Amino acid sequence: MNTNEKLIHIFYEAFKVKDFKTMGDCYHPDATFKDEAFELKGKEIPAMWRMLCGVGASTIVEYSGVEADESTGKAHWEAWYTFSQSGNKVHNIIDAKFTFKDGKILTHRDTFNFYRWSSQSLGLMGKLLGWTPFLKNKVKERAMGNLRKFISKHPEYQ
Repeated sequence: MNTNEKLIHIFYEAFKVKDFKTMGDCYHPDATFKDEAFELKGKEIPAMWRMLCGVGASTIVEYSGVEADESTGKAHWEAWYTFSQSGNKVHNIIDAKFTFKDGKILTHRDTFNFYRWSSQSLGLMGKLLGWTPFLKNKVKERAMGNLRKFISKHPEYQ
């Protein structure tokens, strides 16, 4: 197992136990993160993981398919949790791609089926509107608003 594969394993093992500090330490200071809800850089990334680990205390995470070389990597991961906004149970299936710099994650891109996720997390509204840019943009706005509020209460991420 090479250094970058080890880094991915460290990240997901920390995620499994909600160790947001170790997760954040896996990222390069110039890192970027993107998924269907967030588009982040720098200190926003560890802030997001801390926020999500806090609200998702009952989240179960499993990962597999870790592969990496000196510059890129990937993993498959799945999460089971209760969506706080609706109380609905969610099983999200995610593929992650990474690039690395100086032994840290430089870019992290998570992709998942937004329609499947919104149908589970938002119920009927997600089933009806989950395919629309309107709902995707509303989810992004709410997620980023929640993160901005969280960061405002935690100066270490400012």
